[in-house]
Amino acid sequence: MTVIRSDLILSQSAFSHIIDVPFEKVDIAKWLFTLPDAEYQRCAPPDHIAAGATFTDDGRRMSINVEMIGTGLVVQHYVGDITEASHCRMVSTSDVFTPTGRTKVQVIWDLSVKKIDDNRCEYTNGVVSHPTEEFLAFIKEHGISWEKACADRQASSGDHNRRETPLFAESIARAARAA
Repeated sequence: MTVIRSDLILSQSAFSHIIDVPFEKVDIAKWLFTLPDAEYQRCAPPDHIAAGATFTDDGRRMSINVEMIGTGLVVQHYVGDITEASHCRMVSTSDVFTPTGRTKVQVIWDLSVKKIDDNRCEYTNGVVSHPTEEFLAFIKEHGISWEKACADRQASSGDHNRRETPLFAESIARAARAA
């Protein structure tokens, strides 16, 4: 069983982008669970590799994302904690393949939109990562300090989120206009 260390934060970032779509037309959950693979790839090239939607064994919605975060290939197994039109909170115990081996981290992806006026809203893309006990043992085994692991993850994850947020926002806007 994977033990998540929710008392420790490996990295966190949140970025926002204004879209020219009425709040009432946005449906983040519908967008997320019908997102075509090619559109996902366009939302953070060349980092985004593949995406698909499925369900857990007990019927909860799930988004599978494969992406590069820094030097790590990350396979996200996002399970919907909240899956609403204006807010999705997705939680993943993610597999991370690094040049020195494989480990796991927990990633919480928080997608939300708030109304600005009748024709615009603000999309926010938040990402928080927590280490697993396995990750802590992995960095210790490889002589990497907790501080160095956090700094590296913060730099790569923050940069990735900064680049994908406006592209996700505009993809959500296109989906809202097409609906």
